[in-house]
Amino acid sequence: MSNIRQVANMAGVSVATVSRALQQPERVSPKTRNKVMLAVNEVGYKPNLMAVKFRSGKTHNLVALVPTVANVFFARVISGMQIAAAERGYSILLANTLGDASIEANYAKMVQTSQADGLIQLRAHNPFDESINKPNELLPMVNVCEVMHDINCPVVTLDNRAAAKAMTMHLIAQGHRRIALIKGPQSSPLTRDRLAGYRDALTEAGLKFDESLLYPGDFTLQSGHDAATKIIASEHRPTAVFCENDETAIGAMQCFKQAGLNIPQDVSIAGFDDISFSAFCDPPLTTIAQPAEEFGQSAVSLLIDLLEGKITKAPKVIMPFELVVRASTGPAPSAQTTN
Repeated sequence: MSNIRQVANMAGVSVATVSRALQQPERVSPKTRNKVMLAVNEVGYKPNLMAVKFRSGKTHNLVALVPTVANVFFARVISGMQIAAAERGYSILLANTLGDASIEANYAKMVQTSQADGLIQLRAHNPFDESINKPNELLPMVNVCEVMHDINCPVVTLDNRAAAKAMTMHLIAQGHRRIALIKGPQSSPLTRDRLAGYRDALTEAGLKFDESLLYPGDFTLQSGHDAATKIIASEHRPTAVFCENDETAIGAMQCFKQAGLNIPQDVSIAGFDDISFSAFCDPPLTTIAQPAEEFGQSAVSLLIDLLEGKITKAPKVIMPFELVVRASTGPAPSAQTTN
């Protein structure tokens, strides 16, 4: 059987360096780490990983709590997490929680019982019990995407209010005066912030806020289709529809087309997220692009820095957004261009 000394000789490094590369890869340069791992594979060395983890006091596992892996945007965030974790010698344990607080609490206990080192939460809920919530200590967690404002941990988010305002202003600039909004889940901070941005734009343009133009949704294709059905049946149909995510917009678009409406000649549609399908809709979807993979990468980097003691205060990272104008939005019908 091969041993650690053979690995050290082949890699041209000390036994201690091999041990560090296996136990604390973040403390070894990428070049040296690669040499060690090549030597490990070459000689067929199989370290006792359980013993390594026991000695180091770290599992190098990070738990990611995801409300639903069926959401395309979240899938891109997860991809970013995995890339960043692998680069620093960590693994991601993925939990599809369905937004269930009890499931999230069980995974948080993995961190409290040293089965994982830290946790990334993608919704606005603290999964840790009160025993770990100490006023002057950072939680071993990063809150990303849908975030809390009173949590004592690093946060990675987007200025959703400013982004929604930018999209609504784009529709107003196209002459639209009756703009429907298909919202996300009522409990989501994203829903509240995007509604606030929509209202900001109306106020700035001197347009009256009309609550009858708000339609419930839950960020799914079906909710977009259902809301569009109600819009079509309304007595005074809006000329534009802003959906709080792309899946909702795609569902609405399909419903409008089934009803014989032309997009954007009869009704303009806009989304939020810029998922990959958005550019390939018919017509391609105008949307707000946010850097999903970078959300995941930033969350992992912040969490590992926190676990390594490099962070003593909870930073709030605001990711950039971009208004992507495509063919699903256009000028309002001429009869609707006046206040």
